Amino acid sequence: MKETKKVLITVKTYPTPSKKYDELVCTAGITEDGKWIRLYPIEFRKLSYDKQYNKYDWVEIIVERNTSDFRKESYKPIGECKRIGHIGTESNWKARKDILNNIKLYTNMKELIADSKKPKYTSLALFKPTKITDFLIEKQDATWSVEENKQLEFFMPNDFKRIEKLPFKFKYVFEDDEGKESKLSITDWEIGALFLKYKDTPELACQKVKEKYLDDFAHKKDLYFFLGTTKEHHNTARNPFIIIGTFHPNKTAEDPQGTLF
Repeated sequence: MKETKKVLITVKTYPTPSKKYDELVCTAGITEDGKWIRLYPIEFRKLSYDKQYNKYDWVEIIVERNTSDFRKESYKPIGECKRIGHIGTESNWKARKDILNNIKLYTNMKELIADSKKPKYTSLALFKPTKITDFLIEKQDATWSVEENKQLEFFMPNDFKRIEKLPFKFKYVFEDDEGKESKLSITDWEIGALFLKYKDTPELACQKVKEKYLDDFAHKKDLYFFLGTTKEHHNTARNPFIIIGTFHPNKTAEDPQGTLF
């Protein structure tokens, strides 16, 4: 059944090749009635400039339940997103916090993983790490696989610039409220864009990423994670979640440790 939803966009991940389209951006947000939603598929970079949305834009879009995806938050867009507003960072992100206060905040990874299993199938979540213990930068193959290249060549227009694969993986190591340590990859759009800005000097690019995500976000800001699963690994991985975005208002004088509520 088709329906129109108003969604606050909170997540855009770095593009990846797709078997059916070319490249896709995982897009997620919160509906006006306070529920998570995943919008998939969206070929974001093929959208005209006036149709491209930013994080914390309110959009209006016609969707239907994605019946090929068991994850309850997954919906298929019918047509394009219509931007109808934007929430800024005024008053230390107060308006954004007000929206996030309508969804559940997890602080325990065991609880979240349990909720990801049947019958809940939770696949999107807001998570508050108790302590950031490390930030890892790990080398990976910087070229797409043969299959991924075939996908890009088949679907991609000749005049369309192919997305670059990052030569590194970036990960947070953190503890939850029981002291359980987790190590999760970060796949948000911003981390890829920041690296590519300095890509001609990889050492400098990695330094810039670490300064932003560890020295700034983890040490100076009130850091939260937007977590999500992939359909492929949701039911097979011990911990199926990855970090698909960050929420990082300033710590306040009244509460230097930081709190959303």
